[in-house]
Amino acid sequence: MLSEILHTLPQVLVDGLTLGAVYAIVALGYTMVYGILELINFAHGEIFMTGAFIGTAIFLMLTGLGWMGAMPALLALILVLVVTSALTGFLGMGIERVAYRPLRKAPKLITLITAIGVSFLLQDLVRFITELKKGNYIITGPSLFTDQVTIQTSSLLSKFNNAQLKSSSIILIVIAIIMMFALDFFVNRTKWGMAMRAVAQDRETAALMSVNVNKVISLTFFIGSALGGATGVLFAVQYGTIDPYIGFILGLKAFTAAVLGGIGNIRGAMVGGILLGLLEMFAAANLSTLSSGVLGAEYKDVFAFVILIMVLIFKPEGIFGKAVTEKV
Repeated sequence: MLSEILHTLPQVLVDGLTLGAVYAIVALGYTMVYGILELINFAHGEIFMTGAFIGTAIFLMLTGLGWMGAMPALLALILVLVVTSALTGFLGMGIERVAYRPLRKAPKLITLITAIGVSFLLQDLVRFITELKKGNYIITGPSLFTDQVTIQTSSLLSKFNNAQLKSSSIILIVIAIIMMFALDFFVNRTKWGMAMRAVAQDRETAALMSVNVNKVISLTFFIGSALGGATGVLFAVQYGTIDPYIGFILGLKAFTAAVLGGIGNIRGAMVGGILLGLLEMFAAANLSTLSSGVLGAEYKDVFAFVILIMVLIFKPEGIFGKAVTEKV
């Protein structure tokens, strides 16, 4: 059993880091909004999904115009990431302005139900538009960055198999790291970041100190949604096929990652996302071996939510979170 686990461990680590980077960036959107509004924005997974569809549509448009062959693939990816980030960022701001701001003083259950409603609305809207344009809501984008790199892990330990790494995985991980460090720098080293932390600490006092709370909240939604949309593009490039429902389960898992790291803690969301990705890939590769064939790889989602339940029972504030009293 140990031998089989060691054989697949290098590939598990590679795949886990790739998936964990996706979870980490989406989790940042949850944790930023919760840190300021104490709102679980369940529509965030659908913003991620919308970003995947917008990015794929732009790639298909560039391919149809013949521009993809005329420019380096990396340049095209950066262009699509910038455009998609801007569009999903403004989408997030619009959702906050229309759906959440009028309910800011309402009971939290009302805003939670509203977030779920916005989630279903985005799902059906994207499905309707996609079926109208393509005749099918399952879309396959152009194949990019498919070169395979072999990591010679067998030279480190004879029991290891070599790991295969797609160039798209390398690009995803690198861009994810850049986005996470850029966000961390922005929140902790800039004037707007200081305003965001002030509003998260005490919204009323921040307003008395001439902080424009509405602008800070709008900026938070813009940044979180822009990151989510960009991650959707990277997801589409990495995994190829997308549908309007990819954001639901992935969004729940990203929320799990945020809770695991400590909801409201940006660095905790990063660590929680990477950790959850590694644990999920480990489960997918080894559940059958560990359970003597009783459980297969399809139970990896159950594994992720078991982790959420365990965290909520034994350490509800998460790895990096701090136990706080509820604001009144």
